[in-house]
Amino acid sequence: MAENTLQFRWIVTIQGGLDALFRDDPDVFVAGDLLWYPVRGDNTIRTAPDAMVIFGRPKGERGSYMQWREGDIPPQVVFEVLSPGNRPNELEEKFAFFQRYGVEEYYQYDPDRGRLRGWMRKGEVLEELPSVEGWTSPRLGIRLGLEEFDLVLTRPDGERFQSFLELDAGYRLARQEAHDERRRREAAEQQMELERQRADRLAARLRSLGLDPDA
Repeated sequence: MAENTLQFRWIVTIQGGLDALFRDDPDVFVAGDLLWYPVRGDNTIRTAPDAMVIFGRPKGERGSYMQWREGDIPPQVVFEVLSPGNRPNELEEKFAFFQRYGVEEYYQYDPDRGRLRGWMRKGEVLEELPSVEGWTSPRLGIRLGLEEFDLVLTRPDGERFQSFLELDAGYRLARQEAHDERRRREAAEQQMELERQRADRLAARLRSLGLDPDA
């Protein structure tokens, strides 16, 4: 689990953004902090990536990801969000796990230091990318980068991943704008109706005077 609020916020933002990105694809499973067991019969071999994406597996609730029950398909993309409590040997063990059990893309973000790293599979090993700034994930199609210390993940449509608070603020703004637009439209319709009624009264007055209002 997350060790602090900053780490937790980024985990939720990444996992939620990935889930939303593939919401319409029934064969992409996205999970956060879910135990992954790659080997049948050995429950000591496990890890729980902060966020992982598995292509070729259906959506749905799971208590864990037992690979042998999932067509033996490992997570292809993994994200890890670091915290000050991460120990070097812990990170090395996780890296070795991801490398051994088939992860294709591994991204590591340290929000406290504003550091972003990435690795791509080449044969049996994960090779570190020279730079992840501006890098586009082959599997996900998203562009990665940093703005000062903040991770920026940009979808193929140009929209950025957002936190819940940012999404809620955007929703509230859109709802207020829709409300204001509806009020403006209603006011315009009321004004048009008043003008129509005024025109009808003027036409009736002209007719009472023996004049043709259409002439």
